[in-house]
Amino acid sequence: MVQKGKEAQRLAVSNNNDNWKKWGPYLAERQWGTVREDYSEHGDTWEFIDHEKARSNAYRWGEEGIGGFTDSREILCLAPAFWNGKDTILKERLFGLTNNQGNHGEDVKELYFHQVSSPTHSYSKYLYKYPHNAFPYGELVRKNQIGRDQFEYELLDTDAFKNNAYFDCYIEYAKADIDDILMKVTIVNRGNDAADIHVLPHLWFRNFWKHNKRHTRPKIKSTSNSSSLTKSKRNGNYYFYNDGGVQLFCENETNNKRIYNFKNDVPYVKDGINDHVVNGKPTVNPSENGSKMAIWHKFKLKAGEQKSIRVRLRKTKTEHPWDDFDSIFHDRITECEEFYNETINSKIPETHQAIAKSAFSGLLWTKQFYYNDVFKWLFGGPGESKPNRQDMRNYNWQHLTNRDIISMPDKWEYPWYAAWDLAFHMASFVEIDPAFAKEQLLLVLKENYMHPNGQIPAYEWNFSDVNPPVHSYAVWNVYDKDKTYKGKGDTEFLEKAFQKLLMNFTWWVNQKDKNGIDLFEGGFLGLDNIGVFDRNHMPPGIKRMQQADATSWMAMFTLNMLRMSLELSKTNKIYEEVSAKFFRHFLNIAWAMHHIGKKDISLWDDQDNFYYDVVEMANGATDRLKVRSLVGVIPMFAVEIIHKDLFEDLKDFKYRANKIIETRPDLASLITNIDKTNEEGNYLFAIMRGFRLEHLLKRLLDEEEFLSDFGIRSLSKYHEKHPFVFRHHGHHQIQYESGESRSNMFGGNSNWRGPIWIPLNYMIIQSLRKYYTYYGPAYQYEFPTGSGNKLNLKEIANELTKRLVKLFEANEEGKFQYHADNADKHFSKDKHFKNLHLFYEFFDGDNGKGLGASHQTGWTALIANLIMDMDADKP
Repeated sequence: MVQKGKEAQRLAVSNNNDNWKKWGPYLAERQWGTVREDYSEHGDTWEFIDHEKARSNAYRWGEEGIGGFTDSREILCLAPAFWNGKDTILKERLFGLTNNQGNHGEDVKELYFHQVSSPTHSYSKYLYKYPHNAFPYGELVRKNQIGRDQFEYELLDTDAFKNNAYFDCYIEYAKADIDDILMKVTIVNRGNDAADIHVLPHLWFRNFWKHNKRHTRPKIKSTSNSSSLTKSKRNGNYYFYNDGGVQLFCENETNNKRIYNFKNDVPYVKDGINDHVVNGKPTVNPSENGSKMAIWHKFKLKAGEQKSIRVRLRKTKTEHPWDDFDSIFHDRITECEEFYNETINSKIPETHQAIAKSAFSGLLWTKQFYYNDVFKWLFGGPGESKPNRQDMRNYNWQHLTNRDIISMPDKWEYPWYAAWDLAFHMASFVEIDPAFAKEQLLLVLKENYMHPNGQIPAYEWNFSDVNPPVHSYAVWNVYDKDKTYKGKGDTEFLEKAFQKLLMNFTWWVNQKDKNGIDLFEGGFLGLDNIGVFDRNHMPPGIKRMQQADATSWMAMFTLNMLRMSLELSKTNKIYEEVSAKFFRHFLNIAWAMHHIGKKDISLWDDQDNFYYDVVEMANGATDRLKVRSLVGVIPMFAVEIIHKDLFEDLKDFKYRANKIIETRPDLASLITNIDKTNEEGNYLFAIMRGFRLEHLLKRLLDEEEFLSDFGIRSLSKYHEKHPFVFRHHGHHQIQYESGESRSNMFGGNSNWRGPIWIPLNYMIIQSLRKYYTYYGPAYQYEFPTGSGNKLNLKEIANELTKRLVKLFEANEEGKFQYHADNADKHFSKDKHFKNLHLFYEFFDGDNGKGLGASHQTGWTALIANLIMDMDADKP
């Protein structure tokens, strides 16, 4: 990655979301229905502020919009709203079902696409598709009241887009300078008949004054028919220019009368613009000022006709806001293209380049301003009364104060950060913005994020839940990639992260290895319903569970820490001692995985040649839970390749490591070739010995088990006809389910009992590449199992990548594989749908259909990494 263009220059001076990153697409796509905004007595998050109340309620902690822009402190917000003249409300926000309404949990019911963005957001483009006819809000709610064994009822199942009667609404931003934001909204009538459309760019202040008496209410005031001025002590003055349209003003204050049936604090409240435009009510301020405003445009567009509107927000006054408007857009679009041409190898096929560019752009669009202060949320801020909360959610996280731009999994379905999601996001971000990747990884290790006991916060529904410890993996991955690109490692970043990760490692050892035997627990570990029962709440009579995945994640964590400490030892010899500590700990974990308790049972089953969880009963008996799932594949991830040259000057580490091996040769005997190098001088540190890897791959690459046409399944297809049953204080059963979850475990909105998940496939492929580095081309395995076709491990990694990439390629019917059948008539036949990518949370294990969140570019963006790695192998 050699970046030299204008965008690369902007990136070089834009660390930590200042300078050219000061403004960006940091607005949430859903603030309603979040834990942050829930002030109900019993934690009824989805019901306290639902979609119906959202237009009238002034939020406490953030804002939302369709394709919106805001500054890095979310003081001023800019986003469009639309109205087709038939809906009962303005389209100011994306609609979706709550967890209680959807048959598979929460689910956005809109058609929108994060089309492109440069890393500094100097150019960004978003597409929203809006029907001519009334949006079918009620129909979508009613028809999703079906069982979990049924497919979700989607917007394209309704008649909303019949005969292509819809508008394409393109929302574009270009920056003339750090504080000079150009916004263009282009509406195209895709229907066969003329249709009315109202477009209302909104500018408003987040309500930061109601809960902080230090701040007075800011003001936006009209200065002419084509300009207005914003004034705030927090960000000074901004000038807002509109090219035509009618200015409308109200306050970003709650409509108490509508929601709570008591008097409003101000006469012109948050939904005033909505009520004026839709219902003709006198609910906008005739004095033309407020903390919220919109520019009202109304058009009747003929079939195929398009119309653009322009607004501009800037720090300094100008008499000619439109003179350079088009040329700035032209330049920023050109520079954005230049950036991706520099980043994505031109030798990669064009269709694959397009997938990678779309993935990176979606990842950039899912940044969000995230504000959360748990202490204030629990007890109220200065001068505020204490909220009435019976459910004191996250009570043990009163130190947690977040007010940052953070990479989100999905700004509608998951508009809050998740620890292990974010770690995977950074594996992709390092390809386009290494500085942001490093800043994000350090962010969640800060004292106002990390718990004093060393735990990294999981996600806002329950910060104390346990995600897999992949943060160390991400830190090393980002450091190593950045070093490769720049030729020099950022050891300051590495050392900062390492010191905090020591605390997190200690938390894991103290909290999740309660017996001190190097076998770990962790509960569901982000894999939701992958267990035969909820591993957070085990059936009565089970004393403990030794988890194959938790223990393997910790083995990987230990190797990551070993690798980092060895790197730091090159410039600071003190780290040699801690390197020896992690070397020994890795050996201890490897030993423990194969020797549990007095009966010497192992997580590895020699008969099945697979790793399983082991449960210990209250009476002392032990039993393997013989479920063939990713739980038993994760031991593959504990692998690291280290060249002998690294050890040459580390005499203290070598001495200590040799003493460990001399004292306990039985520990080292479990690890493959730890005492010798290959021909290239590489040592292999790995949990699996050669025969274990070989036998695991037989199952993993078997199309009757894990190998799908579209990647590796999360549960073996063997369990489709052979469910695993565990009879202990009840009947507990797990069966292969290729698609949506049939149970409500963990809310029922995701499924790890069969579907394909990109991040775990990514880890499998990365592990195979590491093993190849050691074993080389001579070691070959059947792919698929039983085919007689032998490939080396790098070739297998590439073949797995090809199957994953097939999800995003047009199939023989002309549609992307991940699209549902009901999308056929649009995504395979309508040229204005054909090349629009979505990035689903997971994919059906049999047919590749996209499932779960539909804009989770977060960790699904790893498809871009896989494409770039695969094509890098080509001559």
